[in-house]
Amino acid sequence: MVPFRPHLAFRQMIARLLIALLFCLPAASRADTNDVLNSWFAAQTNLQSWSADFVQTRTLKTLTQPLVTSGHVWFAAPDSFHWEIGKPARTIARGTGDTMYVVYPMLKRAESYPMGPNTPKQWRDMMSLLQAGLPRNRQDFEKTFRVTAMVQTNDLWLLTLQPRSEFARQMMPELRLDLSTNHFSLTATELVFVDGSRMRSDYKNAQLNAPVDQSLFQWTPPADFKVTQPLGR
Repeated sequence: MVPFRPHLAFRQMIARLLIALLFCLPAASRADTNDVLNSWFAAQTNLQSWSADFVQTRTLKTLTQPLVTSGHVWFAAPDSFHWEIGKPARTIARGTGDTMYVVYPMLKRAESYPMGPNTPKQWRDMMSLLQAGLPRNRQDFEKTFRVTAMVQTNDLWLLTLQPRSEFARQMMPELRLDLSTNHFSLTATELVFVDGSRMRSDYKNAQLNAPVDQSLFQWTPPADFKVTQPLGR
């Protein structure tokens, strides 16, 4: 059997969601961790939508300077999302229901990925990483992640997560989240890849439960776009 390998475009898209801390900090006590996590999940109870501007910083060992770009993200419960990278948008990732598209408007190209319950488990493990910073409840979160460290610095809680899926860890061994200590809103995310490269997204101008146009999450490929299916559906 040929091993399942996540496509590079999907890896890049996930990385825009989660960011990295660049220094080491001591871990908090288990009691503090439980209290903070309980407060964080409680704050998610009424989450219906979330959107924010972000600045993405990608650090690669092969480059002396990081790559920096900006974009915007929209999320609507339970699992609809829309990411735009660049202005004008060079890459758009949007998904709802059973399908996710990664769209390259300037190239008139797109890739289609499955999101439904009948997709391969490895792919579902990777898709679950998309909602690391916006969990619905503690039970689902702890099925997907293990909290390996948590500390407080200034007005932030800094969480370090490890995917429970062995397959996901082979690509991305660590996730890091920054949460506001005041209202537990997501301020930054980082994805750390197995090769040591990192992608960080710093969020600003966030809006919670503001009306969201549902057409953001749905897309019908225009006739002049070439659409591929990297997973071979």
